Amino acid sequence: MPKPDMEDLIKRADILLESLPYLRQFAGKTIVIKYGGAAMVQEELKASFAEDITLLKYVGMNPVVVHGGGPQIGKTLERMGIKSRFVDGQRVSEGETLDVVEMVLVGKVNKEIVSLISNAGGKAVGLSGKDAKLVEAEKMVITKPTADEDRPEIIDLGMVGKVKRVNIAILETLDRDDFIPVIAPVGVGDGGQTYNINADTVAGEIAAALKAEKLVLLTDTPGIWDANKELIPSLDGKAIAEMIQSGVIAGGMLPKVRACLRALVSGVKKTHIIDGRVKHSVLLEVFTNTGIGTQILP
Repeated sequence: MPKPDMEDLIKRADILLESLPYLRQFAGKTIVIKYGGAAMVQEELKASFAEDITLLKYVGMNPVVVHGGGPQIGKTLERMGIKSRFVDGQRVSEGETLDVVEMVLVGKVNKEIVSLISNAGGKAVGLSGKDAKLVEAEKMVITKPTADEDRPEIIDLGMVGKVKRVNIAILETLDRDDFIPVIAPVGVGDGGQTYNINADTVAGEIAAALKAEKLVLLTDTPGIWDANKELIPSLDGKAIAEMIQSGVIAGGMLPKVRACLRALVSGVKKTHIIDGRVKHSVLLEVFTNTGIGTQILP
């Protein structure tokens, strides 16, 4: 039997000790994680994400997962010969498209994530926002200015929704029984209508309702870049407003930073936008001194 490398063993112990203050600080606290992008597609990253979530639960934290599924929806629509339409980054969701969105998010992607976490040793339960009216929603309407200032153009996105209310009772029940909720971003209207909602938005609203300790959004970028394409480790609301105004923050990053700001206003302590393409990115953000990505503070 080879002799153990004592120096290597000590380094491993040092790594474990680095996490000690965070284990103490976050014990019993809720962390909402939005899962999306490459981390949902690459097999190695899918497995490492499930391990991260399971570990958070075993060391005494309460992870809540909200997931997207845009690429999976797009592929399914393509196979069915249904053309995808987008307006300002939002998928127009009506008729057959809405049926496919719900089928893929709730019936396929959600169950796969639950299975991954269960295989890693966690107790996961799949939900959509329709379960126990977890996410009550209403129709989102987008308007654009026209030459006639009194009559803006109204753009119909179909059954794309915005969050009206989050009812956390079911999440509190699952937490008491040590289950990990995995939530598909589908909401329910007053008349039982189904709404497709941006997953970043749903994660921010759920973090706000739970008064979570952290909101962590996994993306396919290292975090938020400045105008020179350099990663910004930390930002506050004022700096973000200036970057939106100047156009440095735009496109798909907008719903992410807005979700973070919404959560912070409601009492969430810290929010993070991190690179989900990095293996064990959640653990690296939560348990290390340097962290990765960009943290957004009040």
